[in-house]
Amino acid sequence: MLFRESAQTIAERALDTSLYLHLTEQFSHMHGYRPSTAEVRSWQRSIPALAAVLNDAGLGEVEIMLEYALPLNSKRADAVLAGAHPVTGEPSYVVVELKQWSQAEPDEDDPALCRIDAYAHPVLNPIEQVRRYCEYLVNFNGAVAEHPHRVSGVAYLHNATEFGVGGLRAIELDDRGQMFTGERRGEFIDHLRAKLSDKVAGARAADALQAGRTVPSKQLMSVAAQEVREREQFVLLDEQQVAYRMVLNAVRKAKQSDHKEIVVITGGPGTGKSVIALSLLGELYRQGVPALHATGSQSFTKTMRKVAGTRKREVQELFKYFNSFMTTEKNALDVLICDEAHRIRETSANRFTSTAHRTGRHQIDELIDVARVPVFLLDEHQVVRPGEMGTVEDIKAAAAAKGLECRVVPLESQFRCGGSDAYLRWVKRLLGLERGGPVVWEPDDRMQLLAADSPQDLEAFLEARRAQGYGARMSAGYCWPWSPEPKPGEPLPADVVIGAWARPWNLRGDRSVSGAPPSALWATDPAGFGQVGCVYTAQGFEYDWSGVIIGPDLVWRGDRWVTDRTQSKDTVFKKSTSDTDVDRLIRNTYKVLLTRGMIGTIVYSTDAETREKLRELAGGMATRETELA
Repeated sequence: MLFRESAQTIAERALDTSLYLHLTEQFSHMHGYRPSTAEVRSWQRSIPALAAVLNDAGLGEVEIMLEYALPLNSKRADAVLAGAHPVTGEPSYVVVELKQWSQAEPDEDDPALCRIDAYAHPVLNPIEQVRRYCEYLVNFNGAVAEHPHRVSGVAYLHNATEFGVGGLRAIELDDRGQMFTGERRGEFIDHLRAKLSDKVAGARAADALQAGRTVPSKQLMSVAAQEVREREQFVLLDEQQVAYRMVLNAVRKAKQSDHKEIVVITGGPGTGKSVIALSLLGELYRQGVPALHATGSQSFTKTMRKVAGTRKREVQELFKYFNSFMTTEKNALDVLICDEAHRIRETSANRFTSTAHRTGRHQIDELIDVARVPVFLLDEHQVVRPGEMGTVEDIKAAAAAKGLECRVVPLESQFRCGGSDAYLRWVKRLLGLERGGPVVWEPDDRMQLLAADSPQDLEAFLEARRAQGYGARMSAGYCWPWSPEPKPGEPLPADVVIGAWARPWNLRGDRSVSGAPPSALWATDPAGFGQVGCVYTAQGFEYDWSGVIIGPDLVWRGDRWVTDRTQSKDTVFKKSTSDTDVDRLIRNTYKVLLTRGMIGTIVYSTDAETREKLRELAGGMATRETELA
């Protein structure tokens, strides 16, 4: 929150411009950079309009909380009004979304979206936007979690006429989603009087909202228990069940004796770490235990939200990022489940982090501190970026420094790569991640492995598998530059060029372009075939057939692998990244890419000597016959 005062005081400060100076200073302090001119202009035009309505309604003592930050989220509500309900006397809160728009119309395909001239793409209908803010606030702020009726929401388009924006009301309206225009200012005044008393100051209600504990609400956990726990595919076997039980036992001890304990679950690709994570979430929510799921991967988090919250949108909000807990109080949660914990960074700070939050505190410490039972699920061989600190030793060291018990549960059986332990060992020995050196692949009845002589052969082979009804993706080492994404309607730039063959990288953004899916959905959307995926979009996912292009950053010379950092275009490798670290990270990258396939893998190298070695080790080539087999 940038500023909080009564409606009367805010109206007075808006007149002498001191309000905007204060907002600018607070914004700069919190975010580490100054607000844009457009942001300041929106404050200057919208805040006085809201304050004037409140004062004209006789609600000058209502508290206005400007730029209210939603818990565990980077989103901010323009304003939250705090006061007392005129009938019940209970605390009452109105979330307000302010828009300067004069004209907008619903999207013809989806009225929850709308189009305005200032934007090339549809944006969220402000009625739907404020409704979601209300739902999120109820789901995560303890002050209103048990009293959801205390929160309502409105969008106020103070510059608009009914003719200009009336069509936005095509979506369903409810108490958390209303819209008023400047033309219906009188109706807005009546609405506010129905929600907020003119006889009780709003300061105490604002205090209560600010003091509300940040935890998932019981209602949200109940919904999540149904959505997550009751899915039939989550069947835990052997050591998976052991890991699951150990976490639940640690939670029971924590509740009984004010105990804090760390559990680390470690295993390779496909050992069921994420299935354990979701099973734990469902069971914890059924028991009413406050818990959250977090990862360091945008693609993985978005997919988990999609998997677990397909039918119930609010369930998606239980899936967070590792950097969501910088300011959360200690032990606010009973359990924090850190999936893909090998993606943990040294710190949560980035270029957008405010100066006040640049404490230098380690991200591991933040994640441990926030819950009574932090759970880390990881695969150390999937560390692919400098600064990733998610290893068993890192977590054990952090636990020891705090005097905490740390239990480690290894998972051996795996369910990716056709359940072939032999294939996983082959990959690790191939890349020097396990002792003994590369060996010739001996075909088993679980996993298929082929080498390709050209990228054309690799793609044709995968196309033939797709024609048979299988899923397939192509991925590559980060050895080609990545062009900016094109404008809608323009073709994707074909950045991955190997001789006469050229294909685009997967998209980087959150929107579809020219038929290609957003970055987070490349591995799961059938339209992802045709673009080449990188390790950051492939990591954490699986598909039937995996085509892997090994670039010039990893070549076979004589009797060993040689890494060439000059061939990598990955901007995360800095001059300060040591050759040893680059070597390890490049090998881990190909380990990730080579273990995405559930039925088979076909591999190609851009280097002739390396292709010959792969041909020798794979024991099979992709030919026109295999393409049609």
